[in-house]
Amino acid sequence: MKTIATYLGRTARKNVEQAIEAARANESYHALLHLTAERAYERAELVDNGKVTGRLAGVPFIVKDNYLAFDGPTTAASHILENFVAPLQATVVERLEAEGAICIGKANLDSFAHGSSTENSAFGPTKNAVDPTKVAGGSSGGSAVAVALDIVPFALGSDTGGSIRQPASFNGVYGVKPTYGMTSRYGVVAMASSTDVMGCFANTAEDAALVTEIMAGQDTKDPTTLPDFFEPVTSLSSLKIGVITDFMTEDTDAGVRSRVNEYIERLKANGHTVENVELPLAKYTLAMYYIIVPAEVASNLARYDGVRYGSRSKDAASIEELYGLSRDKGFVAETKRRIMIGNYVLSSGYFDAYYLKAQQARQKLIEQFDDLFSRFDVLISPVTPTTAFGFGENTDDPMKMYLSDAMTVGVSLAGIPALSVPAGMSDGLPVGVQLIGQRRSDATLLALARSMEAVS
Repeated sequence: MKTIATYLGRTARKNVEQAIEAARANESYHALLHLTAERAYERAELVDNGKVTGRLAGVPFIVKDNYLAFDGPTTAASHILENFVAPLQATVVERLEAEGAICIGKANLDSFAHGSSTENSAFGPTKNAVDPTKVAGGSSGGSAVAVALDIVPFALGSDTGGSIRQPASFNGVYGVKPTYGMTSRYGVVAMASSTDVMGCFANTAEDAALVTEIMAGQDTKDPTTLPDFFEPVTSLSSLKIGVITDFMTEDTDAGVRSRVNEYIERLKANGHTVENVELPLAKYTLAMYYIIVPAEVASNLARYDGVRYGSRSKDAASIEELYGLSRDKGFVAETKRRIMIGNYVLSSGYFDAYYLKAQQARQKLIEQFDDLFSRFDVLISPVTPTTAFGFGENTDDPMKMYLSDAMTVGVSLAGIPALSVPAGMSDGLPVGVQLIGQRRSDATLLALARSMEAVS
């Protein structure tokens, strides 16, 4: 298992060479859409010459291909952006590079981050790092697999409803979903603007905390960002932890529940107090999410019209056909599904019946979380109801696919932080535990994960 420390004190060129060799050796997993080798070697030379320094000097990393980054296209795994070359880089990429990190490639994802398996990529799915017959999870599947395969010690993903936590769980790595507004969204292809957050994958809690600390902070280019509040927690007292029993029912695989219960026992042995709690609105969070998020998806994707940028249909005879054919060829089926749902719930006669009610329920959900956090420091649950499933197993049933996000979407709607922490195996596949905190408690969650990692 490679960590950031593995790469420190070595030449940046050697680090880049090894990362690129590892990426090419693992091409069969299809974790990457393209390498940014030319620029990576250029930056390695700057690091080795002492012109670029920092806490991540010479450390290679990978970004999900919905992040704008130089030396190659930013496709969001879609045909409509297949040849789009970014004129700028995402703020968080710039911050990591300012600390000497070197991007070596762009990771595969569900197209426009719409999915839970990376099967919705326009360029083919990513294979699970532990069992290649299983899915990688999504939508940040490529990033999770790149870390799990030790291609790089950390990678960036985006999390709108579980897109970092779920693939982290499926591949046995750490996945960080920060407090909404802690990391800048500037320079990342938008999915749902009220829940999108930028986070990372890593092999250790310590590495995840360092990368998160560097990414965090206010950005004038993203007015939703918060002033920097991330302060690493070096000592941790006994915490009061609540287990969300709504997610520990028979609907969750027995093996998953067993690993979560074992983690709970380790928490108790480590001096923490653990009690069962209920989240009454838990069973409605998927319904809220798949009304609110498609509405924002439809709005954000309206800009892809074949005119301003992106692929343009050559078969159109009118402006109407140009819009229609460009979008039809450029978007995958799941993206079209979400656009149609979004436009439906926002249309006249349905806005009050669906969208407004979902937003009202969202506020009630936030209040329920606030009530729990008035009594508990941390909440815990599984990340997903199952381990990684097989290719094609859920693609014909969108509802079955959406259910894999049942335990993560509520956290996203509430804007609170959460981690996916490796908790062992079930039938040969990784299981993740979800640690959930109140707003701005990101450092505490990572400190708890790190302390438990040390105990393990």
